[in-house]
Amino acid sequence: MDFGSDNWAGIHPDILAAIAAANGGFAPAYGSDPWTDELNTVFRDLFEHDVAVFPVATGTAANSLSLGLLTPPTGVVFCHSHAHVYEDECGAPEFFTGGAKLFPLPGADGQITPEALATGLQRFIPGFEHHQQPASLSLTQATEAGTVYTIDQITELAAMAHAHDCKVHMDGARFANALVSLGVTPAEMTWKAGVDVLSFGATKNGCMAAEAVVVFDPDTAAELHFRRMRGGHLWSKQRYLSAQLVAYVKDGLWLANAAHANRLAAKLGNGMNAMQGFRLASPVGINEVFVDLPAGVADKLRADGFRFHDWSAAGPGGVRFVTSFMTEEADVDRILESAASFA
Repeated sequence: MDFGSDNWAGIHPDILAAIAAANGGFAPAYGSDPWTDELNTVFRDLFEHDVAVFPVATGTAANSLSLGLLTPPTGVVFCHSHAHVYEDECGAPEFFTGGAKLFPLPGADGQITPEALATGLQRFIPGFEHHQQPASLSLTQATEAGTVYTIDQITELAAMAHAHDCKVHMDGARFANALVSLGVTPAEMTWKAGVDVLSFGATKNGCMAAEAVVVFDPDTAAELHFRRMRGGHLWSKQRYLSAQLVAYVKDGLWLANAAHANRLAAKLGNGMNAMQGFRLASPVGINEVFVDLPAGVADKLRADGFRFHDWSAAGPGGVRFVTSFMTEEADVDRILESAASFA
């Protein structure tokens, strides 16, 4: 019974069917295929905006290409101190920017505050040749703590960044989960709130390997064609990436998958939070639950057949449980029953 990661889940049958359907016969390479044409149309409708879409296979590629597009080698990327781009991408953003500085900002529950951003912006003197210059802000939506920025929070942070000539990137590895949590539209959570470039995640929510860089300014996007190729992330058989993304969003599959995962995470979090000695480390906003467990409970749960990750940031007995579109309600009931026996 797996609560280790939504990356551990399989591929949704509809996505597999879309890949199989794209596999018939020959198709032009490098994005000149009908599936990629359809993807561009679908995403323009989805975001209510003239967007440029660049399918890639990994979230690290999407984040690093996005920041490389927005940030020169002499620039500074402001991000949360626990952001994936800062802690878990092995220097890829620095590599793809040619050496830009990632500057971590504090904030409870994985969220950058306006005060923290203001302090960070003041740290680098405009025009001072001994300082790298502010260039971009990267917001993780949903955050690494499983929380979600409100539209007002995104808008305020984006406005501050733009006032200092910084572009705004959103790491949307769990974009669908955040969207469902807020009950807003893709446009409202991105360009209408001031986001310039989005890393659109799909792999964690039912796809095999499909992410996309979504650029809301087509003029800015032109250079990304070359950066993606130079970085080794232009797939020759791109139809298989595009077919996944079209099937993912076209009939609402992505939102249904995310809603299922979010609902079961909320059930899991509420159940554990009600038990004696169990403490939620952060509010449950999406499909991740961070809990500080009583001593010895993690080992006992694993002995009962449950898989999950230790998470020191959640406390001395900190763990992380993640639900997905494949998680069954019965498995949530089982882990809550098992945990209650140790409470």
